[in-house]
Amino acid sequence: MTNRLASCSCGQLTAQVDGDPVRVSICHCLACQRRTGSVFGQQARFHREHVSLSGESCEYVRVGDEGSHVTFHFCPRCGSTVCYELEGLETYLAIPVGAFADPDFPPPSVSVYEERMHSWVVPPADAQHYP
Repeated sequence: MTNRLASCSCGQLTAQVDGDPVRVSICHCLACQRRTGSVFGQQARFHREHVSLSGESCEYVRVGDEGSHVTFHFCPRCGSTVCYELEGLETYLAIPVGAFADPDFPPPSVSVYEERMHSWVVPPADAQHYP
């Protein structure tokens, strides 16, 4: 079984994960661009029971385009998001792939909000593509 450690920038907030993600995706929506400071957000979704959180976190709740809530858990010291909860998908936790700092992490299999994708971004050809 694969074990991975995700961490905030200062190392105070961590997520220990046992097992592989059930989904890895990239999101090109404007909210993800603003949240990450990048041109898309990338998340890995894991079964909640396979994730152990450690450290102190603060929460930020955002309402998505379809009206569902996303609760982001971030470090109060450095501000890095380490995981988030998706309303309607309570059995999972999503973790930003960059929090793993692992260049061998599996590539995304899903790409969403591609109508907001920057023109130079090229998602994997074999990914599922959603406008």
